[in-house]
Amino acid sequence: MSEKTKKILYWFFTLWLSLGMVSTAIVQLLKLPEEVEKINQLGYPTYFLTMLGVWKLLGVVAVLAPKFVLLKEWAYAGFFFAMSGAAISHISCGHPIPEILPSVLLLSLTVISWYLRPENRKVKG
Repeated sequence: MSEKTKKILYWFFTLWLSLGMVSTAIVQLLKLPEEVEKINQLGYPTYFLTMLGVWKLLGVVAVLAPKFVLLKEWAYAGFFFAMSGAAISHISCGHPIPEILPSVLLLSLTVISWYLRPENRKVKG
């Protein structure tokens, strides 16, 4: 794969990931009734929506901003833990596949974006 193709794919998947994280963060911060019901069904307190929403927005800023490579690694790790935790929570509660897929999609986008990131967005060492 050429560097140009890799860079285009990186930005495609990273922007798609960012859009998904921002849109879910907004819904969580607004505490829409459906979101409150979902988070409570999963066994988490309602205030967890605020924490997730804020962390997702901060993570998107970190992933998209130039430099701060260590902060980017933490943001990707946070996205990975949040989305894998969401998928596992839905599976543990016996939710149907359509309720599990959004978190699996965002988890996949996280891994792909992280894998394709350019050298100047990687921690050296």
